[in-house]
Amino acid sequence: MPNKKPTHDRMTAALAKIILFCLLAILLVPIQFTPAQAQQNTPQTLSLADLDAVMEEDESSLPSLDQSQITDLATLVAFLALAVTSFIKKSTRLKYATMVAAIAYMGFVKGNLVSLVHIFNLAEWSFPIFQYNVSWYVLMIFTVVSTVFWGRLYCGRICAFGALTQLMDRIIPSRFRFELPPRVDRYAIYVKYGILLFALTYFLITDNRFIYKYIEPFWMFTLSGTAVMWVLLAALLLVTVFIRNFYCRYLCSVGAALGVISNVTVFGIKRWKQCDTCKLCDKVCEWGAIQGPKISMSECVRCDDCEILYNDKAKCVHWLMLAKNEARHDTPE
Repeated sequence: MPNKKPTHDRMTAALAKIILFCLLAILLVPIQFTPAQAQQNTPQTLSLADLDAVMEEDESSLPSLDQSQITDLATLVAFLALAVTSFIKKSTRLKYATMVAAIAYMGFVKGNLVSLVHIFNLAEWSFPIFQYNVSWYVLMIFTVVSTVFWGRLYCGRICAFGALTQLMDRIIPSRFRFELPPRVDRYAIYVKYGILLFALTYFLITDNRFIYKYIEPFWMFTLSGTAVMWVLLAALLLVTVFIRNFYCRYLCSVGAALGVISNVTVFGIKRWKQCDTCKLCDKVCEWGAIQGPKISMSECVRCDDCEILYNDKAKCVHWLMLAKNEARHDTPE
């Protein structure tokens, strides 16, 4: 039987390459460079005619970025390209390299993860000025598009806090781990949707955005929390020692929002016929996303664990049965 790559995998790889091409194209777009000194020399007082001319020029010209904005955009595009490449290659080393980069760059350097604040902005249909927030738009568009294509890729590779908890899972000995009973887990995963609904309702009634600091721990990377917030964070990380990915699985409102989008994911995870009875992937899934033959895309973060197993011809029952059937046909009567 020819070892041919499934159509599903070929299409996924093709789409990933298209996204990589788009990310590269962003760097090649002739964005106008405006040195800081030139900006300072701009006249402070303009006549109405001059102001109209400037507005018309701004509307027709490309975004004008300074050196720091261009550096930030280039670094973000390089990081997103690394994340997509690790996803295409199904490489464990690249995945962990992406997670380390996510913590360092997206967390401590950039400090601007997808947050409840952005969901609040969407609810008000309020967005930042494109010219001064090109990187922000690139990240948000990438997050939505990648979620529509493959599911919660952002959660599994790009979110700095998600990367931190997944790396914790690799470091902490398994004997400390405690899994919620399946019946409890089935209901607990809906808590994050309740938190998202509560946060949105509270914001729409009070117009208070600062509630996000007490709902999501992403502020930790900017080291800007109050004493109460640090205590809550310490408690959350302590729970995560015993229940892996606790916040991401049960409490993350951003994960809930992306989970809603994941219900229309175009390219899910393939399943073999043998998946109806085989339980190997159920055991390797750390997110409770696999239940028998079905995969819940709203819970899956595309961590690759099950997909790597699918392609392992020494472990996956599908390939073992194919090899057994081929050997039977090749045996002379």
